Amino acid sequence: MMLEERGGPRGEMTWLEVDEGALERNATALKQRLPEGSLLAVAVKSNGYGHGLTLGASAFLRGGADWLCVHSIQEARALRLAKVEAPIYLFGPCADESLAEAVSLRVRLVLYRHEQVARLAELSEGGERGAVKLHLKVETGNNRQGLPLPELVQLAEEVTRHPQLELEGLSSHFANVEDTTDHSYAERQLARFHDAHRALCAIGAPPKIRHIANSAATLLWPERAMEMARVGVSAYGLWPSKETHGVARQLALSEGRPLVSLTPALTWKARVAQVKSLEAGESVGYGCSYVTTRRSRIAVLPVGYYEGYDRALSNIAYVLIQGRRAPVRGRVCMNMCMVDVTDIAGVEVGDIAVLLGSQEGAYGREELSAEQLASWANTINYEVISRVNPTLTRVSVRRDPRAHYYTKSH
Repeated sequence: MMLEERGGPRGEMTWLEVDEGALERNATALKQRLPEGSLLAVAVKSNGYGHGLTLGASAFLRGGADWLCVHSIQEARALRLAKVEAPIYLFGPCADESLAEAVSLRVRLVLYRHEQVARLAELSEGGERGAVKLHLKVETGNNRQGLPLPELVQLAEEVTRHPQLELEGLSSHFANVEDTTDHSYAERQLARFHDAHRALCAIGAPPKIRHIANSAATLLWPERAMEMARVGVSAYGLWPSKETHGVARQLALSEGRPLVSLTPALTWKARVAQVKSLEAGESVGYGCSYVTTRRSRIAVLPVGYYEGYDRALSNIAYVLIQGRRAPVRGRVCMNMCMVDVTDIAGVEVGDIAVLLGSQEGAYGREELSAEQLASWANTINYEVISRVNPTLTRVSVRRDPRAHYYTKSH
């Protein structure tokens, strides 16, 4: 992709740079934590947590991921159209009308609805792709998807009556392993999960792959990953929570090993669209929520809540320009926001602002983390990265000390 003199893709006013090397290294680090033989499945749902679906998928597979996880049939279709041949686990709901496509795409399906069994068996009759691979989900305490144990056993018995269906996996999901340093609830969930496995074995339907470990569990208890771990936010270089980071740090110190290294991969940039001078006492933006207290220079950035820059950041956040902090002034608009550059000399139209990530300046490197943005917006780092509008251009960047390489991706 052609680059402007000041850096960035030609013609773009706002874009995201995704460090594929960081994604690869994160996948490698997580894979190395697992017991030998355990599979690493990385969630690339929600446009790869905002990083780009196919961009993220390719990087994770190069880094050692074995499976990819998606939420929708549309995401599975996009991966297959991009020539991704790795196993795909669709862990979101699949509409009855989409079951045929799921079978044709060779997707592993999560199953917790009895009425889909017969239809899946019918679709797989005489198929050339072999048995349809299904993963039952047991309810262990999150009370989202899944079935209580008695219903799970009934469903497993239904599946085993159809030789063209394969009960490949048993799954569940932790409710609060990342939200606390007290893991007693997670321990109870794990015990229920093992009860479910024993119940399936007792009826002659032992699943080949057990998976309940998410990012936090993989970082804290890799030895409990069983046959597969499903990770999400950690593969993108972010810790699930400060609690997980704190417990993992304590464990690393007590065991005399280094803390696992995760590298954030996403940088969000925008070009200054306009710079204007205001007198003291002038209001900025809708609702006149900010009034200048001195002669000020205000830079307009072409990014707002439609692009995914949260309205809650109004009058609270800052961006980086020339490696220095420029406070957000006034309300974040649908497609624009305004920042104060009074104390940053020489800001001009076309200069690059960093909304998320790091930037070098005359005084060194400054950084805006997803955790910082999340704290200002009273949310979590997951939401900060996954809500960036998927229509914005994602640019692949390999952050090598010697050079940056840009290729356009979507």
